[in-house]
Amino acid sequence: MTASSNRRSSSAFAKAGGDRTAGPAPEPAEDRDADPASVARAIVLRQLTASPKSRLQLERKLAERNVPEDVAAAVLDRFAEVRLVDDAEFADMWVRSRSQSRRLARGALRRELADKGIDADTAASALGQLSDEDEEAAARHLVERKLRAGTDLSDRAERDKATRRLASMLARKGYQPSQAFRIVAEVLDAAAAGAPAGEDSGEDPADWE
Repeated sequence: MTASSNRRSSSAFAKAGGDRTAGPAPEPAEDRDADPASVARAIVLRQLTASPKSRLQLERKLAERNVPEDVAAAVLDRFAEVRLVDDAEFADMWVRSRSQSRRLARGALRRELADKGIDADTAASALGQLSDEDEEAAARHLVERKLRAGTDLSDRAERDKATRRLASMLARKGYQPSQAFRIVAEVLDAAAAGAPAGEDSGEDPADWE
């Protein structure tokens, strides 16, 4: 992020009632006489300081704290005016982060965005960052990485077992079954022909989710 972008972000944060130099906002005191709008602002600032959030995520958090709906809407509208709540920007960030760190396919990312209240058009725009080639390369990387070294691919039972295991992993990450089985078959064929497989023998739980 450039220095000018940082200045704009800090200015917007201040306009919404926050102070980036003060760290996470403290938990609002349970005060029956507290101004609901002040409580709502403190909750939203604390949530955004912890990590980016969609508007729906913030609405849910405010509802949990019994902030009246009209107050929550007004506060979130103000944050949206200064671009601290921006579902399009959030969706772009989410797709970049999750596709790189978890190598999720567009199907899984679309479901995650929907769960966070991102509408179909905004999600489609964010998912446009990923090409078919990106998705294919990510899937191949996962399969090559998780193909266990020493697997006897000349043994039909062993190959079938590896195919089911690896295709299931891709399915959990949102890849279509036909795509998953095709990529697994191609990687196994290459490995059987002598290409190196199994870059690591460790099991990273994130790869299997």
